[in-house]
Amino acid sequence: MATTHVAARSAATGRKRRRSGLARREALWCYVFMAPAILGVLLFSVGPMIASFVLSFTSYDMLSSPEWVGPKNYTKLAADPLFLKSLQVTLTYAVVVVPGTMLMGLVVAILLNAKLPAIGFFRSAYYLPTVIGGVAVARVWAMLYNPEVGLFNQILGLFGIDGPGWLTDERWALWSLAFMGVWGFGGTMLIYLAGLQGIPKELYEAAEVDGAGGFRKHIFVTIPMLSNVTFFNLVMGIIGALQVFAEPFVLTQGTGRPNNSTLLLPLYLYKVAFEYLEMGYAAAIAWVVFAITLVLTALVFRSLPLWVHTEVSDN
Repeated sequence: MATTHVAARSAATGRKRRRSGLARREALWCYVFMAPAILGVLLFSVGPMIASFVLSFTSYDMLSSPEWVGPKNYTKLAADPLFLKSLQVTLTYAVVVVPGTMLMGLVVAILLNAKLPAIGFFRSAYYLPTVIGGVAVARVWAMLYNPEVGLFNQILGLFGIDGPGWLTDERWALWSLAFMGVWGFGGTMLIYLAGLQGIPKELYEAAEVDGAGGFRKHIFVTIPMLSNVTFFNLVMGIIGALQVFAEPFVLTQGTGRPNNSTLLLPLYLYKVAFEYLEMGYAAAIAWVVFAITLVLTALVFRSLPLWVHTEVSDN
């Protein structure tokens, strides 16, 4: 009897050891397959971030060794008129593009949520601008904005209106960039469309019973039920608007013309780094942009309980 009990315990111990060995091998292979992604993040994201933060406290022109200057680069920003101008331009651009993109995305998503013939084609057509690369899109818009042969001024000419210099007139240049930014609402539209398809139809039926028409159903059902989607689009829109670079670079040949009216922060950062070769100062600008993005995102997160609809479980 005792011998049988000892044998059973020995077999159980052997099975535990085999399971333990198998678990260790699985964990080892898990880390092996994760290693490329982890190394990629460390080498191409975390490492450059740490390096840029250190460089932001130095004077570095890539031709000589970095020289430690402390917080001088950051204090210089407060008195830099071009930085203050680019900050104003960037915030103005974001204030126009972020809500404009969200509004257009929501309206078009509601229209494309209907069950109509060839609706898949229209969904693809509206999403297509998001897939096309930034440089290609910018070149197309440069032709549209051409004051002499551009499509926009030709259309205005049919009504006897002299079209402006969309990208050469200081009064119109930034608004032209903003209009192009709002035009790329395809990604926002797609996310809204996914959210719309997740709203229970019973809510609309209940609203109809209460006498709500089409517009009121969207006000009291659609918008509140999409508040979590709106929250996501708002955060991503803020981040994207503060980082836009390719389009203004192509449309202004990297100058921010006319009279720096389109000098967005990423464009000014590029000029400081690769035209003036002030890498330390450019790194400081990058970290200020990161701080602005972080603060704005944190404010949106703090406002979340005030306007984002959440379902409360009865359990």
